[in-house]
Amino acid sequence: MSAAPAYSEDKGGSAGPGEPEYGHDPASGGIFSSDYKRHDDLKEMLDTNKDSLKLEAMKRIVAMIARGKNASDLFPAVVKNVACKNIEVKKLVYVYLVRYAEEQQDLALLSISTFQRGLKDPNQLIRASALRVLSSIRVPIIVPIMMLAIKEAASDMSPYVRKTAAHAIPKLYSLDSDQKDQLIEVIEKLLADKTTLVAGSVVMAFEEVCPERIDLIHKNYRKLCNLLIDVEEWGQVVIISMLTRYARTQFLSPTQNESLLEENPEKAFYGSEEDEAKGPGSEEAATAALPARKPYVMDPDHRLLLRNTKPLLQSRSAAVVMAVAQLYFHLAPKAEVGVIAKALVRLLRSHSEVQYVVLQNVATMSIKRRGMFEPYLKSFYIRSTDPTQIKILKLEVLTNLANETNIPTVLREFQTYIRSMDKDFVAATIQAIGRCATNIGRVRDTCLNGLVQLLSNRDELVVAESVVVIKKLLQMQPAQHGEIIKHLAKLTDNIQVPMARASILWLIGEYCEHVPKIAPDVLRKMAKSFTAEEDIVKLQVINLAAKLYLTNSKQTKLLTQYVLSLAKYDQNYDIRDRARFTRQLIVPSEQGGALSRHAKKLFLAPKPAPILESSFKDRDHFQLGSLSHLLNAKATGYQELPDWPEEAPDPSVRNVEVPEWTKCSNREKRKEKEKPFYSDSEGESGPTESADSEPESESESESKSSSGSGSGESSSESDNEDEDEEKGGGSESEQSEDREEEKKKTKKKKASEGHREGSSSEEGSDSSSSSESEVTSESEEEQVEPASWRKKMPPSSKSAPVAKEISLLDLEDFTPPSVQPVSPPMVVSTSLAADLEGLTLTDSSLVPSLLSPVSSIGRQELLHRVAGEGLSVDYAFSRQPFSGDPHMVSLHIYFSNNSETPIKGLHVGTPKLPAGISIQEFPEIESLAPGESTTTVMGINFCDSTQAANFQLCTQTRQFYVSIQPPVGELMAPVFMSENEFKKEQGKLTGMNEITEKLTLPDTCRSDHMVVQKVTATANLGRVPCGTSDEYRFAGRTLTSGSLVLLTLDARAAGAAQLTVNSEKMVIGTMLVKDVIQALTQ
Repeated sequence: MSAAPAYSEDKGGSAGPGEPEYGHDPASGGIFSSDYKRHDDLKEMLDTNKDSLKLEAMKRIVAMIARGKNASDLFPAVVKNVACKNIEVKKLVYVYLVRYAEEQQDLALLSISTFQRGLKDPNQLIRASALRVLSSIRVPIIVPIMMLAIKEAASDMSPYVRKTAAHAIPKLYSLDSDQKDQLIEVIEKLLADKTTLVAGSVVMAFEEVCPERIDLIHKNYRKLCNLLIDVEEWGQVVIISMLTRYARTQFLSPTQNESLLEENPEKAFYGSEEDEAKGPGSEEAATAALPARKPYVMDPDHRLLLRNTKPLLQSRSAAVVMAVAQLYFHLAPKAEVGVIAKALVRLLRSHSEVQYVVLQNVATMSIKRRGMFEPYLKSFYIRSTDPTQIKILKLEVLTNLANETNIPTVLREFQTYIRSMDKDFVAATIQAIGRCATNIGRVRDTCLNGLVQLLSNRDELVVAESVVVIKKLLQMQPAQHGEIIKHLAKLTDNIQVPMARASILWLIGEYCEHVPKIAPDVLRKMAKSFTAEEDIVKLQVINLAAKLYLTNSKQTKLLTQYVLSLAKYDQNYDIRDRARFTRQLIVPSEQGGALSRHAKKLFLAPKPAPILESSFKDRDHFQLGSLSHLLNAKATGYQELPDWPEEAPDPSVRNVEVPEWTKCSNREKRKEKEKPFYSDSEGESGPTESADSEPESESESESKSSSGSGSGESSSESDNEDEDEEKGGGSESEQSEDREEEKKKTKKKKASEGHREGSSSEEGSDSSSSSESEVTSESEEEQVEPASWRKKMPPSSKSAPVAKEISLLDLEDFTPPSVQPVSPPMVVSTSLAADLEGLTLTDSSLVPSLLSPVSSIGRQELLHRVAGEGLSVDYAFSRQPFSGDPHMVSLHIYFSNNSETPIKGLHVGTPKLPAGISIQEFPEIESLAPGESTTTVMGINFCDSTQAANFQLCTQTRQFYVSIQPPVGELMAPVFMSENEFKKEQGKLTGMNEITEKLTLPDTCRSDHMVVQKVTATANLGRVPCGTSDEYRFAGRTLTSGSLVLLTLDARAAGAAQLTVNSEKMVIGTMLVKDVIQALTQ
């Protein structure tokens, strides 16, 4: 315990009161000499056997390091404790060693075996710290040990250790670049990691070691997009920056065909009547004149990146917001870039350092995308407390945003700024006024008059800057401004700033013909003071003399000779050379007469007016937010932003199977057990969706509006018009006995498209079948089951619905479900199915009230008749097996020709589909007569994903881009099982495979038939028998992979309920819970 007094003695720093410990004379520098007894107490504490003293010593040492004090002389004493058994001491020892291992390499090497043992420690923090210390010892001899340690850590159970391994990779690469190939293997392994803790660190390692290996990102692209929201802020910045460059190499430019996207729908809409009048010949000519290039369709992965980064604009970190802003600026379509403006303006309330970087980027953006920041013009007004560099940047932005509408406001602001005490800011304001005058012709005279008034300002700098700007503006219209040139000539006596004097002399010389009387007098005055002028002014005096000699030699010949003689002996060689050159040019000698004949053309040639441009004009070739952009020069390590490709690379490279090491073996066994139970022929379950694309489907379903195709957007108006009338009721039945009746109904529907009044008569006759078919047609999410599962379903779910308006808001108005929930769990015979077909769970008294006169619920618009030039196309999910492939959704496609000419050769063009999705095309429709409608069937395999299937509907003359997006409820098929089987399967799907949410059922949704109706309307599930009256169970399987989806609704007193979904497909389960709750609580 003697250490404590020693420490306090040392802390006092003196042997006696007021006396330095070493060196009796304070002036001798003794108090600055090295203290060889310093830290003795800490060394003693570290040498004791008591962990408490060691811990106290280590805390003091780490505190010293944090304060910036040097503690390197304690290295031997600290390194001995690396083998200490106390975890807390060991952690602090590793913190110390990370700081000093590079400086004390020899001593650190002595403990390398201890570090290696630390790599096997049960505590993850110790393992990570050992690896960190090991990678901090910069000695080439231990490279193999480091490599081995990194490889082991990359497979560690702890994400924190794997993250540390990712941090060690760049350190090892900088020490020995020959290890690149082995390090790339480790990076590839870590990129496949699914934890957010590792993602940012491994992408940073990727950027340092092998940024050119874009192929490593392909298979991890979707995963990185989906993890992004949960990664730490530092990692988000790194990942977003990398994905920006990745997207520039893998996707087409969203702005390449903007004109085509914008113009064609308008032409189709406004030109429809004219085209009819012109006749068919003009239509063909117009078609031929269309650009050969296909209209742009955004890649779903491109959309995924934009959608998943958008929420980060609300991040508390300015760096993350800036990273997302640059991503949108470089990658987003022009119409979507505007979302970043508000977030960037929010950052202007931050510290001045952040403001400086943000304003640099805003200044660059505002040149190309001015409209984006115009609503926030007032946010860029300058405060008196702003630093000069912030003021000048805000001024730059205000100038970029100035247009004919807001220029009066901007100029009023500028008038205020001119009175500022900050001279640099005032000069920048005057230049800004000049730029506004150049860009907006309407205010040029106003600006010029304002600048002329500034010439009488007391401040010489203001006057000088005004002169320079006026000179540039006068070059645009010199003939109209002779008076201003005279006014400027008078200022030569007062203005002393060299640049301003030079500008006045240049103006007088250039336009000497407009001021023939004043110009010679100005030259006379300047000749007097020639020797005292600055070099830039002397050069302009020589120019003025030469020009006046050529235009008015009678008055100025002697003056010119005098000026040239003075210049000939000037100290500056530029002036001497200019004088000799000018003399030979304007005063011809016997030998040099040839060139002097053209002297007038040389000196008085018309000169183009200068273009006053922003200094940020060409900065956008640097990636925004980068150091290179800030400096406007390429910084070390900067990676160029690639150009967009001409043709999109293959998108299938981003679709990969789930890696073997992430699959759960007992899940596979479970699937193998279940397969024979459901079907003997079910050998292939189809391509399972990768884990990377599952979260994508979730986010896509949540924001369908942003990812819809052009045709979807064009149909939204007509859908909205119909919505109010449709909210009242059920759907028109599509379960007809034959095709004739179906066609008849389609024609009736088209005839009354604007007024939905006549459909009740149609529905009255089909009330029993409509009540069954609506169950399967109402939800947003419809898809087909394999035939092997369909065999065990009652045919009540085999109706063919027609969907016009799809909205979960309307679910409460639909008819009740079919008998499907109480049907037997095993195979139902065809005769029994026929008997069951007419049954419903509703009372007869309920049916009339639920069958309101609304047609075509469940039928959606694929192509509007205006966008389709007379061709309108609807589609509906039928929930029937598709004959070509049991994994495909069967869709009924309804074509109607509303034009006056036949439509020929209707077929599906070559689709550009995400990997895993496939389409079975419908047979080509040779001809569709005017007013005729027809129905056909096509199949789509959505691969257990809600990604949209984008394809082309083609006629002989046109191509229409359309998109069908499946809702999550249709990605499954009903399964019928007993209560015991249900409980057994549910017991296997617990933990992360179980999603539970609480909800409150409204009064209208507490009866059995309403609950069952709404659940089966939302999801294509079969009801499982249940012993208790207040519990509802439903079961189904996903179509492609055959994963079980089990849904349980436990209704309690006073409307309280609990919804539980068990499924291996966690994303599908989450989305299903969300949709079912929305349906039940409406």
